[in-house]
Amino acid sequence: MPSVDLVKPAAADGENAPQGPPAPDHAPATAAAPTPKAARRRLRAWLGENPSPQSPPLSRHRWARLLTYLVTFYFALAIALGGGEELANTYGFTTAVAFFGTFLQAVAVVLALWRPVPAWALSLSGAVATALLARRQLAALEFRPPGPNWPWTTPLLLAHMAVLLLLALRVRFRGTVAALVTTALVTAVVEGGLGASRYSPTGTVAVGLFAIAAVIGAALRSRSEARSELVQQTTITAEERARRTLLEERSRIARELHDVVAHHMSVISIQAQVAPHLVENPSEELKENLAGIRNNALEALTELRRVLGVLRSEGPDDPEAVEEAHRLSAPGTGPAPDAPQPNLARLDALIENTRAAGLDVVKTVEGEPRGYPQGVELSAYRIVQEALSNVLRHAPGARVGVAVLHHPHGICLDITNSPPSRPVPPTPGSGHGLLGMRERAAMLGGHVVATGEQDGGFRVTAFLPRDGTPVPAGLALPAAFQHRLPPGSTPDPYPPEPPTGEQDP
Repeated sequence: MPSVDLVKPAAADGENAPQGPPAPDHAPATAAAPTPKAARRRLRAWLGENPSPQSPPLSRHRWARLLTYLVTFYFALAIALGGGEELANTYGFTTAVAFFGTFLQAVAVVLALWRPVPAWALSLSGAVATALLARRQLAALEFRPPGPNWPWTTPLLLAHMAVLLLLALRVRFRGTVAALVTTALVTAVVEGGLGASRYSPTGTVAVGLFAIAAVIGAALRSRSEARSELVQQTTITAEERARRTLLEERSRIARELHDVVAHHMSVISIQAQVAPHLVENPSEELKENLAGIRNNALEALTELRRVLGVLRSEGPDDPEAVEEAHRLSAPGTGPAPDAPQPNLARLDALIENTRAAGLDVVKTVEGEPRGYPQGVELSAYRIVQEALSNVLRHAPGARVGVAVLHHPHGICLDITNSPPSRPVPPTPGSGHGLLGMRERAAMLGGHVVATGEQDGGFRVTAFLPRDGTPVPAGLALPAAFQHRLPPGSTPDPYPPEPPTGEQDP
């Protein structure tokens, strides 16, 4: 039985470095100094090089990315041109000085798309330099009260808000808080510690607007991370459900094979015990050999029951017994461990039960039975049973055709149904019944193909080889039973793994 590895979801924004193999138990507990590579990785995370999906370019669509870049570039151009003129008129700067100050802010806005932390440092440094230059101008020029805005003018304020918003989208929450607190402290030092003459203070309003921009960015980032984690968890849950369904079906197959093998081993033991009495004057060597055969059969039977006996249904609360309550079953095919194994001879009883449930089922048989192994007949019965159960659940009132073709190399099954004649009610179940069919067929070297019909019906075809070996490539089979998907069909989203549990290369 293959083991199932638990998948641990990765970080939503890719900030955490991939973890290596766990340290052995005997490893020393001393904390090792961070390597230069780890330090550089941590620095890149703080610089915002591992953005969340909500970060720029903000979309997987090319047109949306181009729109984001265009809006950012036009905003930066407006800051550079319009803001330079405002600084020149407000503080009496020369045109070159005014436009240079706003040019730094425009560069910071564009740089924040890729390197938000350096962009924030550039924007804050440019704003402080502009405020210090304006402080000297405010002392030299005469203004009427209330005076110009200082230390944050409108263009500088808008540019720094945009930088903080882009930073909050790309950097961790702690980094965003650190940038916001540093901006507030620098503003308090410049406005409250240095001050100027005849101006209107804007520090409090600026810090409040900066906080709003940071909160909006952090909220968008958190929302995106939550959605990414939800998608990852949903994917993992679907995969685990498919694996669990697959393992449950394998457990059921193991129980049924156990019953088959146990029957044959018991027959071998009894025949070996009776054989000496059927021969007149058997030799001692013959008696020893037959006794050895019987003992080996009993030991093998004991080991088989010890290993697989735990998989038997032990009561009505068994999960498989609950699942079986929603499946179509013929008399004697329930979860009782001592029930006889079904075979092709019991298909008629299965179809009669299906007709009693309200389906119009037509059975056709071609060829003559050729004495198949019990495992092949059991799997054929289970495939037809599961297909009819699916019709009962998902296509009530449909017409069903069950075709059994006895091929020289195996059994061909074809189960088709028309569209449902009435609304389909919600039904319980895991929704992965095809997994069990395909797992049974793969175990025997066969295959199962399930496709939707153009008229809204459904079709399940299966081929089970007689001797349990894969179907030869050149084997002449009817077109419906070839190992290929018809045009326009959709493959099963959770194909079963090989019976050994090994992944295909």
